[in-house]
Amino acid sequence: MPRLALSSVLVLLSCASARVAESERRVTPPRRLALAAPAPRRTVVVDGVTLSLHDSAPERDGPVLLCLHAIGHGGSDFAAVVEAFAPKLRVIAIDWPGHGASGDDPTPASARRYTVLLEGVVAQLGLRQVVLLGNSIGGAVAIDFAAQHPELVRALVLANPGGLDPGGLFAGLFIANLAGHFHDGALGLARFAPWFARYYEGVLVTDAARTQRTRIVEAGWESAPVLEQAWRSFATPEADLRARAKTLSMPVLVTWALRDELIQWRRNREAVESIPRVTVVPFEAGHAPFLETPEPFNAALRTFLDGLP
Repeated sequence: MPRLALSSVLVLLSCASARVAESERRVTPPRRLALAAPAPRRTVVVDGVTLSLHDSAPERDGPVLLCLHAIGHGGSDFAAVVEAFAPKLRVIAIDWPGHGASGDDPTPASARRYTVLLEGVVAQLGLRQVVLLGNSIGGAVAIDFAAQHPELVRALVLANPGGLDPGGLFAGLFIANLAGHFHDGALGLARFAPWFARYYEGVLVTDAARTQRTRIVEAGWESAPVLEQAWRSFATPEADLRARAKTLSMPVLVTWALRDELIQWRRNREAVESIPRVTVVPFEAGHAPFLETPEPFNAALRTFLDGLP
């Protein structure tokens, strides 16, 4: 193989470390607004953070389905759930800080931080006997919240939740690698954009999720700092929720996207099956079955909800 000339090496190194102008990475209005929870939206302020949410029936005093999205996504992930269940339920979808239409949070992103914010939302809205639907970091928040406040949670619906992987050296290296890529994005390095686009082709894998995947990728520069914070938090001891999962007393539906390479079934199966009242339904999806396979997911969710005591 011929050797690269020194000038060619310098060009490659220059391209690898080139930065994208701030004006190109952050525009007005922000691209993440396309990921915001469905309209109409309202806001609540918790611990100084303005959180935007969709509330399908704020006047309804009945069952509540509260939806918690993955990091880097937004409340609009649950548009199909809102459409399917709002006629009979009060459906709430939150935008996490720095996502969708919510404000920024000076406290770094983590499941523990988001649990604190969720506690404030539930208290301010006066919610009781909520069904929590959480995906990824949202699933970790749902587990954490339900373990601490079982009197407020009627049931859990978990879609490839965080917090149940056994960790170890492999997990630590995997997390560090992803956090490094998101750090590139936070710095504005040009190599982040093509990597992020390829990365999401393996996260949301079905045609049904194509539009949302495009929106997530387009908002990548804006979400990169929060993605880095969240992924670094996944390597901390407090991110391990396996012990708490074993204490859950309410019915739990686990909807598992089998093609997920981020949160793999083989690594999480033991923890999932340790949940006392768990039902597991698999889906041919990459990370978010309610978004990637909406009709089968909604059918499974409806069956689960109809069977609740």
